[in-house]
Amino acid sequence: MTAPSELSPRAAEILMAIVRTYIQTGRPVASHTISRRQRYQLSPATIRNVMADLAEAGYLSQPHTSAGRIPTRKAFEYFVRTITVKRLLAGELERLRRELMRAATVEDRVERSCQLLAEMTQKMGIAVAIPTDSQILDRVELVDLGYGRVLMVVVTRDRVVRDRVVILDEPVTQAELDRIRNYINEHFCGLPLGEIRARIQAHIEQARAAYDALLRKLLLLYEHGLLEFGLAPEVHVEGHWSLLDIEFHLTRERLRELFATLEEKKRLLQLLDQFLAGEPGQVSVRVGLETIHPSMQELALIGVAVSLGAGLTAKIAVLGPMRMDYHKAISAVAHLGQALQSTPM
Repeated sequence: MTAPSELSPRAAEILMAIVRTYIQTGRPVASHTISRRQRYQLSPATIRNVMADLAEAGYLSQPHTSAGRIPTRKAFEYFVRTITVKRLLAGELERLRRELMRAATVEDRVERSCQLLAEMTQKMGIAVAIPTDSQILDRVELVDLGYGRVLMVVVTRDRVVRDRVVILDEPVTQAELDRIRNYINEHFCGLPLGEIRARIQAHIEQARAAYDALLRKLLLLYEHGLLEFGLAPEVHVEGHWSLLDIEFHLTRERLRELFATLEEKKRLLQLLDQFLAGEPGQVSVRVGLETIHPSMQELALIGVAVSLGAGLTAKIAVLGPMRMDYHKAISAVAHLGQALQSTPM
């Protein structure tokens, strides 16, 4: 049998009919079922011959001798490449934007997009906001909590607030913290975090004597992660329940492994990083995820990366069974990604 791009029109149509039927029913597809559904006037015997060729080429499998055929991963991958996303109507785009704008911050909008994906597809939604050094500083707040503890708060222009409590090796008074806060806010407000760190380092190295005491305390906070913390991506997950209805061919132990894997935020980040590495705005589909964990071999991921500006990138995705409504899931991901990217900050 030839490569997927070289399938004959007849073989391609029969394969697509088998995939669509299997997605709808979840049962092996027989030749007489396709004979009733496809537009060619072909007998079940002729369709069986085509199905045999497709099976030989790796597009179909047969669970039992007398049963119908089941699409393989190769068939789903072929099917996905035939899908064209319809243009989102202006009214629907505006509705999604309004829904996202109810969230106060960009991070909250990313979380809301995860919830919307789960609602729109009835599958598991995953969303992550990925901060970078190009986020713009709005202000810094420093609070003495006593006993050497200092609360460091960094607010960026995208209205993301990050805080951390650190314990210093030497005492710092609130007056000193106020001077450091004012110094940072006066000199560095409106600059990217990465540039600020480079400038602080340069100021420390080139400081005049009058600034030595101030900058020494600033260096102390800097070494404890001031302006460097909080850049870890925050992963949001919604709709775990949808996976309970999936007809996995897994043992009970493997099923437990699957849900344990999905609880690991680091594993989900790895999933998004590995399979959503395309251009921003370009929907990616991955069928079979066993490289992340063997228990995920029957799952498919549909996602997109979008640029949110202000140093933030978001990745949103739908995770579901290999037998899912790809048209619906791909459209939901594409349209929500478009709405998220175009929503004013």
